[in-house]
Amino acid sequence: MPLLKSTYKPTVLFRNNHFNTAYKTLFSAETITYNRARINTNDDDFIDLDFASVGSETVVLVLHGLEGSSQSKYIISVLNYLNSHNIDGAALNFRGCSGEDNNKPYSYHSGKTDDVDLAISHLLAKNIYRNIFLLGYSMGGNVALKYMGTYKKLPDEINGAMAISVPCDLEASAIKLASYHNILYQNRFMKTLKEKSLLKLMKFPEANLNKETIENAKTFKDFDNAVTAPLFGYKNAKDYWEKNSSKQFISEIYKPTLLINALDDSFLSESCYPFTETQNHKKVYFETPKYGGHVGFNSTLFGKDLHWSEKRILEFINHNIS
Repeated sequence: MPLLKSTYKPTVLFRNNHFNTAYKTLFSAETITYNRARINTNDDDFIDLDFASVGSETVVLVLHGLEGSSQSKYIISVLNYLNSHNIDGAALNFRGCSGEDNNKPYSYHSGKTDDVDLAISHLLAKNIYRNIFLLGYSMGGNVALKYMGTYKKLPDEINGAMAISVPCDLEASAIKLASYHNILYQNRFMKTLKEKSLLKLMKFPEANLNKETIENAKTFKDFDNAVTAPLFGYKNAKDYWEKNSSKQFISEIYKPTLLINALDDSFLSESCYPFTETQNHKKVYFETPKYGGHVGFNSTLFGKDLHWSEKRILEFINHNIS
């Protein structure tokens, strides 16, 4: 049942997946004003939660992608759109992504859900939100799906989740990103990941990291072997990928969840499309537009209607609001 026929029909320019992927990042002029809440963690660290509030009883907790933040253009776009429809937004900056380095040698990874749970507890403590939705993009989508499938007793206020352009199979996506046609994307990620890790090594020389191995990292496999696995206690990159890929947790999701992965997404391998896992699922709805790129889904250019995914998200929220 929940395999959905997509309504996304972009103009010709946005049928190019790379143009669609890059458009908001390169050309969007949208801005937003946040109110920041700093949340202390149990391990003497912090996370920063940026609110875009309009006084609603409904809030969407938004999780950015790898090396993104609340300032990412796709985050600003969706929060402005939700605000314009009387829905509050809260953008979770993963550790080390809010413009200020966190206090630990480790920061975040593609399956780290405890900080999401802490952010939700903060939203509940405000005692104003009757409806909470989770929205994750790319890596944040993987975190969102894993969260929804591993926490067995979610608060009643959580109505559901949405996940956009999700690498449901982390290993396969890492291999895909190492291919020639994705080299620019991979190099961009590697640049900031390595810079941050080398700064961490300077601050925490006792950390189990090797400077030369970090500097020589070219792919996600190299980086996750050098940094992610040792810092978070995994055997290696493969062990980290296997334990955190969201695909395996989809069967355990019991609240309404929308997953949208474009078929032309150059970041995603064939195994990142969980057709089998969602085909007979009663709660997870899977939509696979022919076009969309990676976190793109712009629809027209000169008509300035660039908000297909934002509209789809709003439709899902309105359908599942209590």
